[in-house]
Amino acid sequence: MNGRLNGDISDSKSKSKGRRVLKIIAVALMEIIVFCSGFMGGMYFDNHNPFNAPKAPQGIQTPVSQYVSANEDTNSIVQAMIDDMTTSELIYQMMFVTPESITGVGKVLRAGDATKQALQKYPVGGIIYFSQNFESRAQTSEMIAKTQQFSKIPLFISVDEEGGIVSRLGSNPNMGITKQPPMKTIGETRDPSRAYEVGKTLANDLSALGFNVDFAPDADVLVNPNNKEIGSRSFGTDPVLVSTMVESTVKGLEENGVSATIKHFPGHGSTYVDSHTGYSESPRTIEELRSTEFLPFKAGIGAGVDFIMVSHMTPVNATTQKLPASISKEVITDMLINELGYKGIIITDSFSMGAITENHTPGEAAEKAINAGVDMILMPSSIDETHSSLLASVENGQLSRERLESSVRKILALKLEKGMIK
Repeated sequence: MNGRLNGDISDSKSKSKGRRVLKIIAVALMEIIVFCSGFMGGMYFDNHNPFNAPKAPQGIQTPVSQYVSANEDTNSIVQAMIDDMTTSELIYQMMFVTPESITGVGKVLRAGDATKQALQKYPVGGIIYFSQNFESRAQTSEMIAKTQQFSKIPLFISVDEEGGIVSRLGSNPNMGITKQPPMKTIGETRDPSRAYEVGKTLANDLSALGFNVDFAPDADVLVNPNNKEIGSRSFGTDPVLVSTMVESTVKGLEENGVSATIKHFPGHGSTYVDSHTGYSESPRTIEELRSTEFLPFKAGIGAGVDFIMVSHMTPVNATTQKLPASISKEVITDMLINELGYKGIIITDSFSMGAITENHTPGEAAEKAINAGVDMILMPSSIDETHSSLLASVENGQLSRERLESSVRKILALKLEKGMIK
């Protein structure tokens, strides 16, 4: 991805620190002068007494826009925001959740006081919506717009919209979204331009409603024809063909304003058991992964994909520790980051799935994932337990604040690059 941070901002931080402090002081002084002159002159027309105003919620007190105006470059803006964030806020920024999980509402269709209060309590980094959240175009776009308004830091807003059997919006005729065919059908055309059009159409349809991330396309090579979890979601059995189709779909999405997410690293096409229900493993060796499953992910990385989702399947013959890929340092750091050179955002598959919940507590799974190299946790089964456990891990030294900052730096940098932070 063009403009991706390399994570090393120490030089720019030291050079711009003085300028940043002076600019922040200058902005603050100007606001004090304007406020005092207006108030004392009888020109403060708001229907409240500023001296009795309620205290602002804990967290970043400076409006996000001021970080942009007070700093000269991306690194400085991001670092200034991080410097003002508590450890708790860093943890929440690394969570991607459903609206129901933070509001306590059974089915969220609107964004009102419950959403506003929830985002003050849980300043998460992203919201994922499902079919139950969509009634109409007007309802969906209003819900998303208000949700964004209530968030201090702009949110990643996502949906699983692949086509075929995974069409949360396309399957609802009220949404006016183009229903895409299964990616198997697109793969059978062997025409990369068809895949690009899928990505482009998805981006245009989704962005019109306020979505900025799509958890698509599927980058799995269908090695096992009896695979229960992937099936027709894959472009096919030929790794070269799948690579070409993934590359084109990613470009179609990214070039038209929506962040793509290729999944499920290191490749879920060889498994027999659906990881939604419980433990799932792959018999593939590291050599087999390199010659087949890795190829579409390399192609997606080359095309500038913003997110890669890591699966919960356990690669029993490719790693020494028999752990789900989503909490395995061998998979995430050694394979995805070091070997494939990926520098974008790494997100887990849902942490509410059986492959995780049956064997790990929410906090334990999140700590293992972050220490393994994950940047965002998707749908933790308990947000409160995950947060409190990670906070305790930082306090007792099992997890460093610097490690959290490295992930949040990538998250904020992408939001800034995409024009979400202004």
